[in-house]
Amino acid sequence: MTSMPSPTLFPTLDTYDYVDYNYTDNYTDTYPEIYPTIPPPSLCIEQAECVTLVVVNVIFVLLGLLGNGLVIWVIGFKMRKRRTVTTTWYLSLALSDFIFCATLPFNISLQATGSWNFGLFMCKFAPFILFLNMFSSIFLMLIISVDRCVSVVYAFWAQNNRTMKRAAVAVVVAWLFSMLLSIPSLVVRDTKEDDQVIHCYNNLEMLPFSSTSVPVFRFVLGFVFPLVIITLCYSIIIVRMKNNSMYRSAMPFKVMTALIVTFVICWFPYHISDANGNKTKVVLSF
Repeated sequence: MTSMPSPTLFPTLDTYDYVDYNYTDNYTDTYPEIYPTIPPPSLCIEQAECVTLVVVNVIFVLLGLLGNGLVIWVIGFKMRKRRTVTTTWYLSLALSDFIFCATLPFNISLQATGSWNFGLFMCKFAPFILFLNMFSSIFLMLIISVDRCVSVVYAFWAQNNRTMKRAAVAVVVAWLFSMLLSIPSLVVRDTKEDDQVIHCYNNLEMLPFSSTSVPVFRFVLGFVFPLVIITLCYSIIIVRMKNNSMYRSAMPFKVMTALIVTFVICWFPYHISDANGNKTKVVLSF
């Protein structure tokens, strides 16, 4: 007679404990997230660093609006009939900085609340103004450097051809080129609601080309190219001043060196941060 199998070899369904088994612990989603998970923000008032940053930004906004507004009023209105090529450069710089300072309160609100409360349009427009200010300021510094170089090397030509009309054309070209380079921010910025918190971030899935090309493009056209031209222009000025016996002290060299070093210190860390931010695909601030 055949013996019955042992219960221990073929256990019944009752012997398995299904209650304590958690299937979700062993489940792995192999599909990448299109919209990365963003940690919920903590209250800014509870963090001394956040409060300090908000206060400093408020001071920058007030000083920037007052200072640049004063420059725009004096050069743009009071000195309209006495405006020169040089004052045209400074007026354009002041206008660029004034517009940028006017959009900073949106960023201050984001820092203070941890949530973007101004809709998709401003999520795209405010960063666009940021990059417009960045590129326009850099290109205007580039134009000023070339203008000074031409005025020193070709003094007679500059005296006859350095006109307000050509200065205005140069400013318009710089602004249009800056707008063109700022367009990617209008494309990639997007909003996402997560636990009743709205985030304004870079959705690089919306780019029609490789996401790594954006920071590289900004680095080359917004840093490397201007730095090379500015350095070249002031090097030519120094050499020309030496050859014409106008170089009686080291002060011009120190001023020009300080200008170039300041340019590198101010903009190089940003481009490094821009490259690192591109890898995370999430940017909570401007």
